[in-house]
Amino acid sequence: MSSNENLVPEVEQLGQLLTDARSSIERRFVGQHAVVEQVLAALLSGGHALLVGQPGLGKTMLVDTLATVMGLDSQRIQFTPDLMPADILGSEVLDVLPDGSRAFRFIEGPVFTQLLMADEINRASPRTQSALLQAMQEREVTVSGQHRPLGRPFHVLATQNPIEQEGTYPLPEAQLDRFLLQINVDYPDRDTERDILLATTGVEDGRAHAAFTAEGLIQAQQLIRRMPVGEAVVEAILDLVRAFRAGSPEAESFVADTLVWGPGPRAAQALMLVTRARAVLNGRFAPSLDDVEALAAPVLRHRMALSFAALARGETVEQVIARVLDRRLSRKQAA
Repeated sequence: MSSNENLVPEVEQLGQLLTDARSSIERRFVGQHAVVEQVLAALLSGGHALLVGQPGLGKTMLVDTLATVMGLDSQRIQFTPDLMPADILGSEVLDVLPDGSRAFRFIEGPVFTQLLMADEINRASPRTQSALLQAMQEREVTVSGQHRPLGRPFHVLATQNPIEQEGTYPLPEAQLDRFLLQINVDYPDRDTERDILLATTGVEDGRAHAAFTAEGLIQAQQLIRRMPVGEAVVEAILDLVRAFRAGSPEAESFVADTLVWGPGPRAAQALMLVTRARAVLNGRFAPSLDDVEALAAPVLRHRMALSFAALARGETVEQVIARVLDRRLSRKQAA
């Protein structure tokens, strides 16, 4: 029996757990199937996600529900302009011991958890935003010269309001790149909004239940990394990511005049992981080109910037991604 065949019962079992998890989440977060799928893909891949959408679309409720369903300890930070790094990481205080001597004691900040909700992350100053950089990449923080490991697993789900600009600070590119996905939460369609009204204005809201444990999520993340990826999918990911880099042999001709910079290798790594996760979420044992196409925008949209000329023409990052996808993946499918 091959190693891939050994994975079949494990993937099937994980798929059943994920079906239960999605059902539980969607009892409260009604109708937004793509958003739920992308957030679960980010967690299964061991990464962080940035949820972007107008107020009142349920971003905070989604993160709270995820903590329950995935069986994770959670903390919430409301980002404000006066928030300080110590409010996130923690700080040392001077204690007087019973013998009269004094010693410093470290008080952990909210970052010492398994699922951290960073609410309205762009309202904090760059100094405070940078407090999360080491935590998101290395799963540890350095305070007073000491390295302090964070919980396992550790995920940051941040929210951002795209319409409020006064009193906000754009996230630096280095921090944006540490988010595995940028998930856009849009207004629901009419039928979905009707379902939301009926589900949330009764005597009781839908209740979520735990489908995972922290240890179970870690095992699922390890399983995702063991899943096979076909050569066609690997080549499609490489071609797609490199197509946005001006000067690369694989770059599309219009990229040099359209983008200031393109995605780095971390984007390709993210796409490799989340396509596997999406395959399991949809009951398959290996990712396909459809998975690459479905998750290209959430992986890439926050990892590139439009040139002034492109902005003057009224282009958007989403349109650029769609143009490249249409050209690249159609060639792969034809081959």
